[in-house]
Amino acid sequence: MDSFCNFDDKTVEILCELEKTRKEFWNIDRNTANFLNMLIKMHNSKNVLEIGTSNGYSAIWLAKALKETGGKLTTIEFWDKRQSVAKGYFKELGLDDIIETKLGSALAILDEMNSEIKQGTREPFEFVFIDANKLEYIEYFHKVDPLLKSGGIIAADNTISHAKKVEPYLNELKNNPNYQNQMLTFDAGLFLSYKI
Repeated sequence: MDSFCNFDDKTVEILCELEKTRKEFWNIDRNTANFLNMLIKMHNSKNVLEIGTSNGYSAIWLAKALKETGGKLTTIEFWDKRQSVAKGYFKELGLDDIIETKLGSALAILDEMNSEIKQGTREPFEFVFIDANKLEYIEYFHKVDPLLKSGGIIAADNTISHAKKVEPYLNELKNNPNYQNQMLTFDAGLFLSYKI
């Protein structure tokens, strides 16, 4: 897949640059990124959460879709050096106005978001992309579920490449009557869950 969704030259240049460091930053591959971009547009998602910003590669694809749907992205990263790299790219591409960056433990930040939603100071999410600490996927799910609207989607990466580590997550979703699931065999495995 060579297409970059008709992105402008600057975006293509930065994405190609980031693809060179894919192994170092554990970025998703281009096919997965393109699929997530399409899915956000098809689902017309407006409020998207990403767990695991890394150097910003996937966030750029997500935010580009949200520019079209009129939405915004909240992205969480544990490592400040990675987050500052990502923020630099967001600014350069004019995406920083629709991206809210959060630094720290995803589990703690998800708890804060839960409180904000209960207080009415934050809207629930329609789409969540999980690509962070594989052993914490199951904990992310328990904290994300109350943040996600009915009809919302969770996409979890590395569900084939790290199958053993994410097994509790996969088992939980497969046995949850509130979710319809599908494993997609992209690159590292993308597990899609639709909240009924």
